[in-house]
Amino acid sequence: MAASRIHGNGTWNSQKGDRYQGQWHTSQKHGLGAYDLHDGQGYRGHYVDGEREGFGIFKWSGGVSYKGFWVAGRPAAVAAGTLVQEPKDEALKAGNTLLKNSLAKVDPNSPDQDGIWQTRRYLIEVWKATGMDMSKVKFLWSSEEISSRAEEYWGQALDIACRTTLARVKKCCQIMGRDEGSLTAAQILYPLMQCTDIFFLKADICQLGVDQRKVNMLARDYCDAAGRKLKPIVLSHHMLYGLKKGQAKMSKSDPDSAIFMEDKAEDVERKIQNAYCPSVPEDISVSEGMALVEDDLKNPCLDYIQYTLFSRAGYTFKVAGIEYQSFEELKQAFTQGTVSAEELKQALAAEVNALLEPVRKHFEEDEEAKQLLEKVTEWRRETLTPTSSLVRLKLDVGKARVVFAPLPSEYPRLSDALEVLRRLQGDGKKILWLQDWSARAMGCVGGSVDCVKSFYELLLHGLRSLDPELMSQVTVQWQGEAILSGPNEYWTSVINAGRQYSLEAVREALPEGEELDGAGQVVATIMHLGDVLALGGSEVVLCSGARHRNLHELAAKHAEVCGLQMPTVEILDMPSLRLQAEGDGKEADVQVLITDKEMDVNRKMKKAFCQPGNAEFCPPIDWVEAMLPAFGEFMVKRKPENGGDQAYGDAELIRKDFASEALHPGDLKTSLGKALNAAMAEIRLGLKKPELKKAQNKLNQYIKSLQKKK
Repeated sequence: MAASRIHGNGTWNSQKGDRYQGQWHTSQKHGLGAYDLHDGQGYRGHYVDGEREGFGIFKWSGGVSYKGFWVAGRPAAVAAGTLVQEPKDEALKAGNTLLKNSLAKVDPNSPDQDGIWQTRRYLIEVWKATGMDMSKVKFLWSSEEISSRAEEYWGQALDIACRTTLARVKKCCQIMGRDEGSLTAAQILYPLMQCTDIFFLKADICQLGVDQRKVNMLARDYCDAAGRKLKPIVLSHHMLYGLKKGQAKMSKSDPDSAIFMEDKAEDVERKIQNAYCPSVPEDISVSEGMALVEDDLKNPCLDYIQYTLFSRAGYTFKVAGIEYQSFEELKQAFTQGTVSAEELKQALAAEVNALLEPVRKHFEEDEEAKQLLEKVTEWRRETLTPTSSLVRLKLDVGKARVVFAPLPSEYPRLSDALEVLRRLQGDGKKILWLQDWSARAMGCVGGSVDCVKSFYELLLHGLRSLDPELMSQVTVQWQGEAILSGPNEYWTSVINAGRQYSLEAVREALPEGEELDGAGQVVATIMHLGDVLALGGSEVVLCSGARHRNLHELAAKHAEVCGLQMPTVEILDMPSLRLQAEGDGKEADVQVLITDKEMDVNRKMKKAFCQPGNAEFCPPIDWVEAMLPAFGEFMVKRKPENGGDQAYGDAELIRKDFASEALHPGDLKTSLGKALNAAMAEIRLGLKKPELKKAQNKLNQYIKSLQKKK
């Protein structure tokens, strides 16, 4: 029926046995149609320009089906979607359940580690008591999975952080019951970890409560940012109202806001009798984004009836001698006054108690379950506070001078190497800390693992070439390697640090003038606190430039709060060695790079700002001052009629001669270019090594990718 495939109704059959019957437009499926595949799968619903679009039902060959809305050929993340299993006697298939005890640590109201461990065992007992076939369920302990695959998990988390704005993460904080003004750094980390779980588990479908919808949607947003074509399908489930007026869901701090699985019969009756139960709409507000369907009554009693009772096939609700076959029928009777609130509550309490009786029996007769319940109940009664015990990665370097290397960029600057060498000079053990994982969180060089590594390899090569004697005394510590030596301890210390500091504290720890707008900035800040805690010990000196003063001071303060000796923060700044004024020229043209060839240095020196007589701002003189330790002395070569050769051992003498115009800009720049090229000879020789050529190529490829985006 070729003609009908152009426009109108028609049928198409493939050689494999696939068949489409329905509407067409311009030779594409468009409108209502049915597509049956030869392997037993099939779709019934709407099409737009050949793609499933709008409402439809897809059935897989194994009996699982998706009923809901579709966008661009994929199930949409909307409330109308439901995943159903057929036949009903095979409803429980083998699957994975992740119990997130690591994420519980983020919440200051969570019990300590032992309490979290016991609570997750308690949850399994609850599911067992409800009749779940435990042979068909696989439980994954979050902390164990993360520890065994720490590099994979945290690498994914860092990538999500670097691609996500702080404003976007704040939208997710509804899941923790916090408004934006009271958020801690850990509560920003929580949604990022929740999002990471989805990709860590390779989940195709995320079925969670509607309160976590924004976290699940964050995963889809991340796919867009990361260029991942396959996005997780989001199925958001209804959250039962809290039993009190205006509660969009239960409150952990209010035991009477919900029915618990182990509640005694009298507790259930009391809670339901006291529950909010209007028969006409009242003016109340609930949290934004909590409702999947419009509900003018917001009656928790009706809510329990609809979603815990009528959700069972063939269920009928008996109240005041009348049996109701559907929820809609019961709701109408209640709102019209046929059923009173008292009658409704009595019947509901009886039904809920009947549901819970097998659970109560299990916790009474099973000794292990009974003990778990007693512990969990005891924790609920206590006023829980954040743990005061110190958990940290223990590198314990003793007396040490620790220099944090600059964050990577696509241009490894020679000035970076000079600053690091100057800061490493001092007594005690010398440690150079390479912030490779923090750099990924911050999105440095696109958050690329290869580019971050390439930058630091080139920086290390520059350092070792310029001052091999000093660098032979330096311990180079890659942050990632340190973290992986004890990932559980490290990230626990980071999470605990995040619990103690607000977003405002993070903002104050940023460099002067830097705005807090990325989730990665929050993560990198609390990672720095974990880094400094790991150094531990006494007599640690944190040496940096003014840019990192605030961050080091917060880390030093945090170490003292945790009971360690406060590290000393030493600020050692150097003048900018940029060859032009700030804002002038492209970065690659106004910085001397570790990878620069002789011709590059000569070209840059020729164009360097060097106004006659202006010694206040003269980048070439700043370069001479920075390089004098390497030069020994700086020799200006010139003809006898121009004053002859002049050796300088003091930068101030150069400034004096330049200010008086006894030293000409042309002579200064030419001599500096020659001196720099001589000093960089060893660097250039090493850059011919295959591994450093590869590092240069990685950064060059990244630069090209940036240029393509312009």
